[in-house]
Amino acid sequence: MPRTAATIVATRLPLIEVAPGQPLPPLPRSAWIEIDLDALVSNARLLQGSLPSGIRLEAVVKADAYGHGAVPVARALVAAGVPSLSVATFDEGLELRQAGIAVPILVLFPIPPELVPDAMRQRLSVTAGDRTLLERTLAVLDRLDDPAVAAAAGVAAGCALPIHLEVETGLGRGGLHSTDIPAAAAAIEASPRARLAGLWSHLQAAGDPDRTADQAARLGVASSLLEEVGITMPDRHLAASGGLLAASAPGYDVVRIGLAMYGIVPDGLTVDERHTAAAAGLRPVLSLRARPVRVTELPAGTGVSYGPTFVTARPSRIATLPLGYADGLPRSLSNKAQVLVRGGRVPAVGTVAMDAVMIDVTDVPGAPVSVDDEFTLIGTQGGEAIDAIEMARWGNTISYEIVTAMSGRLPRVYYAAARAVQMRAVACELGWGGGEFGRPDHLANEDEPGPLGCE
Repeated sequence: MPRTAATIVATRLPLIEVAPGQPLPPLPRSAWIEIDLDALVSNARLLQGSLPSGIRLEAVVKADAYGHGAVPVARALVAAGVPSLSVATFDEGLELRQAGIAVPILVLFPIPPELVPDAMRQRLSVTAGDRTLLERTLAVLDRLDDPAVAAAAGVAAGCALPIHLEVETGLGRGGLHSTDIPAAAAAIEASPRARLAGLWSHLQAAGDPDRTADQAARLGVASSLLEEVGITMPDRHLAASGGLLAASAPGYDVVRIGLAMYGIVPDGLTVDERHTAAAAGLRPVLSLRARPVRVTELPAGTGVSYGPTFVTARPSRIATLPLGYADGLPRSLSNKAQVLVRGGRVPAVGTVAMDAVMIDVTDVPGAPVSVDDEFTLIGTQGGEAIDAIEMARWGNTISYEIVTAMSGRLPRVYYAAARAVQMRAVACELGWGGGEFGRPDHLANEDEPGPLGCE
C-alpha cells in the first residue's frame, strides 16, 4: 500500500498556550520543570556571537531538546533567528514539522530507507553513514523518479532529498571512511532525486586538542578527495558545544550547538580563554522544583524508603517529594543528593524510589517545613544553586544524561519575560468544569468535550 502524508503522525504531549495576563491551568502534580525561554535565547545569541562571521549556528534539539521540550524550544530559537535545527531521529523531525516549524532540519542518524518519501514530503535532510543503507536509500529515490510512483507517494515533482555524508574520523560510531566518500558523493549526485548537502563528523573528545586535530585532518582528507573529483563542496560541520568552547576544532561552515544552548558547559571541558566570557555568560534554562506530598516526624530508628538504606539516628522531620527515577532522578543519587529549601541545602535520604524521594528537613531553621514549602532540585533558590553538573557528579554520570532523562510526565512550564506563557503536561485534560475550578476564558470552547476527557 503506498504511503500517504497521513501515514505517520508524531505526537508528544499537548502544549497549552497562555494569553498575556491569563493564568496557567493547575499543574497535575506538585513536581515540575521550569524552562526559561529568555535564557535560552540569550544563550543562542551569545554562542552565535562567539562564531566567526559566516559560520552558521545550528541548534540541536534532539532528545526532546535535551529534556527541555522540543517544540517550544525550537519555536523560541527560530523566532530569535536561529536558521536551522538538527535532531537525532526521523520522528523528532516530524514532530517539529507538524508543529509548524519550517526552517531546515537535519536528522543526524540514518533513517530507515522506507521512510525516504516521508522525509521528502516533510523537507527533512538526512544522514548517510553506511554504504548499504545509502544504496537502499538511493534505490528508493530512483523509484521515486517515476512520476506515477512519486505521485502515489505524495512526493512533489522536482523534489530532491538533501543528504549529509557522515565521515568516520575516529569516533568509531558511524560514518563512511574518507576513501569511500567520493563514490558515495558521486552516487548521490547521479540521482535526480538526491542532493549532496553536507559533509560532517563528530568529535570524540573535544577537550583533547591532539585527538581533535587528527579528526579534523581526516575530515579535511575527505573534503580534498571531493574537490579532486570536481564535486562542489557541501556544507561541512564538525564542532559542537565542546569544540566551540574549547576552540579545538575548525568551525567550517556550521557549528552544531546542543548542551551549551541550554546553559551547560560540557562536563570537564577546559574552556579556551577566547571563550571564557561566553561560557561564563551562559544561563541554565532548566529548573526542577517540587512541593512535598507529606512532611512528618519520624522517631529514631525508623527506616526510610526501600532497603532501608537509611535509618534515622535521631527524631527526624522527613519531607516526601513526588518524583523519582521514573521522572529522571537517578536511583544512584540515593543518600547522595542535596536539594534546596528556604535557600539552604538539605540532604536526600533513603533510596530514590520510582515516584518519590525523601528529604531530611530536621535542621532547617525557622518554622517547621511544611507541604507549602518549595524545594529546588536543579536551579537557584536564595543565594544557593544546584546545577545539572553537580547532580551528575553525585550520580556518577554526566549532565547530558541528567537533563535528557527528565521524563515526559513531569509538567514543563515555560517562561518568557518572567511570565508563564506555556505548559506541557500529560495527555489528559485537567477537569475544567465551572465555578472555582473553571477553565480560563481564553481556553473555553463550547464544542470541546466535558470536564474530564483524555486523548
